Amino acid sequence: MFIGDLDKVVNLLLSLSGRLARVENALNNLDDNPSPGDRQSLLEKQRVLTQQHEDAKELKENLDRRERIVFDILATYLSEENLADYEHFVKMKSALIIEQRELEDKIHLGEEQLKCLFDSLQPERSK
Repeated sequence: MFIGDLDKVVNLLLSLSGRLARVENALNNLDDNPSPGDRQSLLEKQRVLTQQHEDAKELKENLDRRERIVFDILATYLSEENLADYEHFVKMKSALIIEQRELEDKIHLGEEQLKCLFDSLQPERSK
């Protein structure tokens, strides 16, 4: 259960961080005179996402406490080598989830760039 929760919480934090960054970028890139509705909508999204991110960080802190409890319980049942393997697995699990998300984001960005490039070449092909 702990490993499943770790996966969910890390993915939640990554998702909220990405969404919050996109909203902050949109706020920073607003025109000099944006419509009040646009700015207000983005500020509200930022407020909600910031609160959700804080809540997710609390979940992660609770999960970290559970990790220590699980580790202590396993220490009574596993050899030092197996316990070290478990500890390494838990650390690598989070790192690999983060790396997977970064790779997925790069793939998505590359696909978007490829589509834009292809679209920009379309008018030239019809000539």
